[in-house]
Parts: sequence; structure tokens; C-alpha cells
Amino acid sequence: MNARRLRLIAACMLGLGHITACTTVQTTAPGAVGVERKQRMLVSEENVEQGAQAAYAEEVRKATTAGQLNTNPLLTARVRRVAQRLIPVTATFRPDAPSWKWEINTLQTDDMNAYAMPGGKIMVYTGLIEKLKLSDAELAAVVGHEISHALREHTRERVSRAYAQQMALAGVAAIMGAGAGAVDLANQVASVTFQLPHSREQESEADIMGLELMARAGYDPHAAVGVWQKMMAAEQSSPPQFLSTHPSPGNRIAELQARIPKVMPLYQATANKG
Repeated sequence: MNARRLRLIAACMLGLGHITACTTVQTTAPGAVGVERKQRMLVSEENVEQGAQAAYAEEVRKATTAGQLNTNPLLTARVRRVAQRLIPVTATFRPDAPSWKWEINTLQTDDMNAYAMPGGKIMVYTGLIEKLKLSDAELAAVVGHEISHALREHTRERVSRAYAQQMALAGVAAIMGAGAGAVDLANQVASVTFQLPHSREQESEADIMGLELMARAGYDPHAAVGVWQKMMAAEQSSPPQFLSTHPSPGNRIAELQARIPKVMPLYQATANKG
């Protein structure tokens, strides 16, 4: 790429409110599981969180209008109780995370899915809990996994990659002329949350960080294996929506089993305190 084109890209990134110069960051502490990969970001954390707030508010609005938000008070309370045990131990990876403006809701639907948007905006679909008959520990594995995506700012990373690809494919001039819609972060956040799969690298990070979170919160990490075994069984009949944005559970079970000994002392220490 010649110097003139590099200058054009730099000017484009400065001209677009959401896109900044590329920075390499370490979004979390490594924790006991040792997550140390650095990430390249084109978008600021603040702007992505603002986009996530808008996207999540729209999902809550649609669910409320459809009469699907938090319709089962007991189940919603259960999800929130599990999440509230996990949230304090997020400080292991990010000291600022426990003070995020967390929101935890459930969506009444037969679909099996869950997600956590940047800044701690969590939604758990009731079908995931009811169809898989998740125990509290298994639910903690799911929620801990999704929280880990938020801690590692995987959405910000994926949006940054999407913008980089857009610039490479469409050209700087096309992007500059596309108007504000081309950089609508709320739409981008929703798109990567509901449509695009995470990379294997991101999934592995969320798996092993989720193990540590649940262990520190006093949930047996072996339950994470149980979740994916249930996912595999469900995949044979009607594939959960959860798997449309997550790779197949097949070989990740072995990785989880290999990591469990690393976090078991954390779980045992928490259990002994109880």
C-alpha cells in the first residue's frame, strides 16, 4: 500500500467519529488461566459501549412490546442470582467491571440462546434453560462464558475487524461518502451479536475465562462440560440458536476438561469458605 493511500486511510479514520487510529491493547488481566493475547482496535471502548446500550435498549423494547421480557419472575430471579455471584469476581480480569451498569434480563422464547453485550448487558433466552434443563452451575457456565466475551471486548474487536475489512474492500472514498449509516455502531453491535460467529480464538478465551469466573464464584467448573454435552445432544435434533454464533461444541469439551484442573483449587477454596 503506497504512502498516499495510507494518508487517505488515516484521514478517513480521523474523519469518522467512531473510528480512531489502530491501537493494540490488553483488555484484561491474564487471570489464573493465563489469557494474554493483545488485540488491535479501530474503535474506542466508549463508543462501542454507547452502541451496545442503544442496541440492547432496542432489544428490551422489542421484547417488552411482544410481551416476552421477564415473563417468568422465578426464572428471571434465578438468572439474576447466578449473574450477581459472577459479577464481583470479574474484578480478577478487570477491576472496573464490577461497577459496570449491569443489566440482566430474560427473553421468553423457545429459542436457545444467550448473550452479553459490551458494558454488561445480558440477555438469557428461557428456551436455553428449560430445554437443556440447566442446573445453576450449568447456567453459571453459560453466563460466565458470555460475560467473558464482554470482559475481553470481543465485540469491539469484531467491529474493528469489520471496519478494517470494509475499508479494504470498499475503499476509503466509498466509506467517506457512505454517510453516518456506514458507521452506525448500534447496528454493528447488533450484527456481530446476533449474526456473526465468534472466532475460535475468542471462543477459547471465553471458555477458559468463564471456567475461572464460575470457579471463583463457587460453581463446580465440571458443569461447563455438562453444558456442552447437552448442546451436542440438542444439535442432533434441533440445533440451538446459541450455536449459530458459537462453533460446534465437539472438540471444545476436551479443552475444557484439560483446563479444569487449573481452576479447581479456586473452586475448592471458595467452597471451603462457604
